[in-house]
Amino acid sequence: MSDILDQDEVNALLDIVEKGKLDVSATSDVEESAEVYLYDFKRPERVSKDQMRALENLHEIFARNFSATLSSYLRTIADIKLISVEQLTYSEFVLSLPNPTCFNLLSADLLEGDIILELNPSIVYPVLDRLVGGTLQTADVPDRPISEVEWAVVSKVIEKGLVNLSSVWSNVREISFAIKRQETNPQLMQVVAPNEPVVLICFEVNIGEISGLMNLCLPFVVIEPVMGDLNPQAWFGYSRGDAEGENRMKKGIERAEIEVVCSLAKTEIDVSHLLNLKAGDVLHTSRRMESDVLLSIDGKPKFWGKPGQIRGKKAFRIVREARGEDTL
Repeated sequence: MSDILDQDEVNALLDIVEKGKLDVSATSDVEESAEVYLYDFKRPERVSKDQMRALENLHEIFARNFSATLSSYLRTIADIKLISVEQLTYSEFVLSLPNPTCFNLLSADLLEGDIILELNPSIVYPVLDRLVGGTLQTADVPDRPISEVEWAVVSKVIEKGLVNLSSVWSNVREISFAIKRQETNPQLMQVVAPNEPVVLICFEVNIGEISGLMNLCLPFVVIEPVMGDLNPQAWFGYSRGDAEGENRMKKGIERAEIEVVCSLAKTEIDVSHLLNLKAGDVLHTSRRMESDVLLSIDGKPKFWGKPGQIRGKKAFRIVREARGEDTL
């Protein structure tokens, strides 16, 4: 069939329009109201928006857990924040990395292929300095590859992070991550094809005055077998009576740590008195010894009770529930 209309066909179309059988305005309205999306064939998006949101929620939990672990390990306050979750190609990810850097290939026991965890030198060297007795003060980052001795030290930090990563991924599948290989030049590690889509999860790590980036790269071909489990209907199915989903959620909550503080009393002293305090000194307060003390959970008043000791361990006996506005 020819793609060019002859004169008879043109006249027939004009006749239809004149007789009102063809509503041209309605057709144009439909075309104008249709939503048009740009699609870049060089950057195919193979992970749905729901799955991207699930990955974002999953790794926000990882960031909080790893912050607590890193703070305890370094004996200083560490804060890790999720910055972005985006899809791009593997070549774009590699070109965005500094060289040299801390490039780690991770294996996952239920997945075929490798996952990448990259830590920028701007955070690696200060952490190394802290672990060998430094003060985490702002300093120039050396422009050199990480030595074998430094790899051994920083690997301990990464392994602690992988424990947290395995823990949060257990809500999806029981996956255990481990370091497979380490490199300083990302250009030498061709994990997947350059145009292969990956999910890049970027974190900002703040330790004292030091700040740097940490990137987790998930090649789509590696995580594809578990993408179905990232479906929100499967993840939050417990709300519709899904016993397995409910058990996973309970299991995750049970491992969460909360801060419990028992406040005995409050008082005020001047600075000179504070500077002269020593072991054995007594501070006078307005509260009586037999008064109940306040127990707070994550900074919120929860219970009134009595402090004590059971079998050589400190204890707290709950007397009554506290109200939100209660204070000592």
